[in-house]
This record gives sequence, structure tokens and C-alpha cells, in this order.
Amino acid sequence: MRVMALDTTGRAGSVALVEDGRIVQEREGDAAHTHGERLPGELASLGVAFSTVDVFAVAIGPGSFTGLRIGLASIQGLALVSRRPVVGISALEAHGQLAARTLDAGALVACWIDAQRGDVFSALYRVAEAPVFAPERLVELEAAAVADPARTIAEWSTHHRVESAVFTGDGAVRYEHVLPHAGDARYLIAPVPIAGAIGCMAAVSAARGLASSPDTVHAFYVRRPDAELHRDGSGIRRAP
Repeated sequence: MRVMALDTTGRAGSVALVEDGRIVQEREGDAAHTHGERLPGELASLGVAFSTVDVFAVAIGPGSFTGLRIGLASIQGLALVSRRPVVGISALEAHGQLAARTLDAGALVACWIDAQRGDVFSALYRVAEAPVFAPERLVELEAAAVADPARTIAEWSTHHRVESAVFTGDGAVRYEHVLPHAGDARYLIAPVPIAGAIGCMAAVSAARGLASSPDTVHAFYVRRPDAELHRDGSGIRRAP
């Protein structure tokens, strides 16, 4: 199975080609240019005809609103023309799956993506005894949400031992000073391109019959419209 995967949740983003569950190409984008400017060339740089792709995969969020719309529209257009299905993947889960590769079952993985405005998009998982990139590998303990980093830590700490969690994502790097183990490199995994992980996760889903038509894949923004945020200015704002 050949999967072409795309991530546009951040400024750089990435593209990847996965064949039979193995990442054969993965390229990080040039953050100096917008996704709209460079995306056609980046996809073409993978060197495969779109008609030879079995499944298209895309990060559905959370992340940049503009980036998500461009990424989704691009993948949906390619899939429609090629008459192929699409799998949408959570960027938070993709970060978690990559971090879980080096962790034992039972470990906690906290995924933080920089949401700007002083917030992070977040999710907390427990690593399970299951193959990497399979959905069962991560058990969701805290669903996707957006909030101030310190508030996120405080609210998580009432239910979980976050002092033992491994943090990953650009949000974790930016707000490392608020982490329970700030300065300890053992508990912080630097962000890496996630298109390869998205492709591998999509391959698992597609093999289980979970790929769908392009028009059924939608963005997962997490953050609510500004008008709602102004009405509700406290606490973690969870995805609807």
C-alpha cells in the first residue's frame, strides 16, 4: 500500500511517502515560504505519480487555521482527481506516536503544539503494549484542548502524575519553563516532522477499512471562535 501524507499544521510542515507501512521519504518544508507557495512543489518532489497512490493522508489539526485549510483542500483535490480515499490524522496523536517509539508501556506522553496567544493545544496519553502507529498504542487520558500552559499543567495534575510524563511538540519546547521537570532533557522530546507518522498511522487505518471519501474529512480546529473565547475566559477550552 502506498500512502502520500501531508502535514500543514505548523509553519514548516512536511510531506512523506509511506509504502507497506515503512517511511521511504519524508521532507520538512521551508518555513520561509507559505504553504500555498511551496506545497505543489513539495508534493511533486516525492517523485511519484498521484495516480499510483493508494491512500492520501493529512493532518486535520489542531494547528494553523490557514495551514489546515490549505492542506485539507490540497489532499482532497488530489484524492478526488485520483479517485482515492483519504485518512485524516490528529497532529497531537502523531506527535504522541513518534514519542512513544522510545517509551515503555505505562509511560505518559504529553503533546503540546504551540497555539499562539500564549496557549498550547494539548493532549495526554498513556503508552500501551501495542504496535507503534496502531491506534491502540496510545490511550487517551486527556482529550485535545487549548489553554494556557501553566493552567494545563495544574488541571492535569489533579488527575495524573504529570511529573513523570514525557513532553513533546513545539509548544513543549517554547514553554519548557513551566514543565514539572524543566531543564531535564530526559522528559522533553524535540519536535520532528510528523508527515511520516501520519502516513504510517493512515496505512493502519486504511488496512482496517477506515479510509473514507475526501468530502468526509474535516479540520479539527480545537480552538473555538474568538467571540466564544471572550465569553469564556477561564480554564481549559476543550474541543467540542
